[in-house]
Amino acid sequence: MLQSGDTAFVLVSAALVLLMIPGLALFYGGMVRKKNVLGTIMQSFILISLVTLEWVYLGYSMSFGPDVHGLTGSLAFFGLGGVGTAPNPDYAATIPHIAFAMFQCMFAAITPALITGAVAERMRFGPFLVFSLAWTILVYNPVCHWVWGNGGWLKGLGVLDFAGGIVVHLTCGAAALAAVMLTGPRKDHGRHQIVPHNLPMTLLGTGLLWFGWFGFNAGSALAADGVAAGAFAATHLGGMAGMATWCAIEWKHRGKPTTLGAASGAVAGLATITPGAGFVSPGSAVLIGLIAGCVCYGAVLLKARLRFDDSLDVVGIHGVGGVLGTLLVGVLAQKLVNPAGADGLLSGNPGQFGIQALAVAAVGVFAFVVSWIILAAVKALMGLRLDPQAETIGLDLSEHTEAAYGE
Repeated sequence: MLQSGDTAFVLVSAALVLLMIPGLALFYGGMVRKKNVLGTIMQSFILISLVTLEWVYLGYSMSFGPDVHGLTGSLAFFGLGGVGTAPNPDYAATIPHIAFAMFQCMFAAITPALITGAVAERMRFGPFLVFSLAWTILVYNPVCHWVWGNGGWLKGLGVLDFAGGIVVHLTCGAAALAAVMLTGPRKDHGRHQIVPHNLPMTLLGTGLLWFGWFGFNAGSALAADGVAAGAFAATHLGGMAGMATWCAIEWKHRGKPTTLGAASGAVAGLATITPGAGFVSPGSAVLIGLIAGCVCYGAVLLKARLRFDDSLDVVGIHGVGGVLGTLLVGVLAQKLVNPAGADGLLSGNPGQFGIQALAVAAVGVFAFVVSWIILAAVKALMGLRLDPQAETIGLDLSEHTEAAYGE
């Protein structure tokens, strides 16, 4: 039965998740050099259009259509046929089916946008579009069905992923790793320091991401209820703790805390709390954020030592955060918090940790391998990156004939 309060809540949450995409564009845009800011922003913005088109005709059906052997959904909802204002009791019995479809559309749109930070400043726009479309169809949609779709094989095993630690952060992190390896480093990487051109822009983007994340996580309850309230609190506590820990470690390690560190720590905490937001207590949310700040900081340090050019730390923050958060759900989840979930290791159910670990391994390998194949095919057919002269000029002029700042 439709509930107006639940419907309003999910519609607002969907709008908040959409707002995360321009937030991400600003977050990434501030961290690149000024010659690449518009090109970087465009790679996020254009996916609102590209992925929504894909979602209407293929994505929603593949993700949430009637199950086909636990691997994908059928095309029963092609073109959103049959997706109307009546509820879909398989997923959300108190909101219109179309509201659920649009809420999930925003998740699909932001996920490939996250990957762009790994190869910022060097991937051409045309190949980027081809990769993003193929990746959404061949990686995001199947994994979404595995984890969240009725009949999905991981959902059948009882995996817990409240708002996308596996579906969003692990898949984009695995793809980012493949993209960095196949694309190669920026031509200036390792020769001299590459610094962000506009950190206030990055901090504004961080604030918009944090704001939108309340819709991302709390909205995943699909009802204005106690689970949503708990997820809202856990989201804020995880982000807060991640920021505090990152700044504290950076202060100790480097002698001074930085605004970039504060932004990175907040996003690390928010990404890591995402899979468990609706399954863990407030105290556990703080603990998850604290661990995220430590582990993701270490992952970013390791990247620098390996001279691995993940431009904006997608692997170290989203990939590592998604894995860490998914595993910690298997330790800290409590049915007292959400009866629809499961108890974790510390509540007497060690099997849940095994299920979470299996999901991490299966999805991580699948997303990496398929991403590699897509990228290799695009590279062979079109090439992936700018030529050296275009890279010197920058994405803005070479790909879009625009400049963000006047002379």
